[in-house]
Amino acid sequence: MAEFSALNGQSVSFAVLQFPAGTPNPPHTHPRASELLFLVQGTLQVGFVDTTNKLFTQTLQSGDIFVFPKGLVHFQYNADPQVPALAISAFGSANGGTVLIPNALFTTGIDNNVLAKSFKTDVATIQALKAGLAHKP
Repeated sequence: MAEFSALNGQSVSFAVLQFPAGTPNPPHTHPRASELLFLVQGTLQVGFVDTTNKLFTQTLQSGDIFVFPKGLVHFQYNADPQVPALAISAFGSANGGTVLIPNALFTTGIDNNVLAKSFKTDVATIQALKAGLAHKP
């Protein structure tokens, strides 16, 4: 709202998303908003998982639009190893919120045993995942 105060009170917000070559926007949710993504430049692999655990994916080209339903896990990935991508996302809320799934699971203090059993792996693997996501000064 600091950059575009006319949005104040309108129950909408937007973001400019820059994807350097080969980078993802990791799986995440917006608990209070649907997202409409417009790809300005480049290509993006996008997808979401519905409430029956069905994955919907598409490869977007410049000029394409994709909708991510409110609250569902979704991602974007610029698979191009050389060309960056640029997108604009509009949200159906002034504060849609963002829950990054890797961070929510591996940086919040959930017990290693709970995660290991949930993912059918061992505690060493969970510790390695946590170490990879640890905040670096």
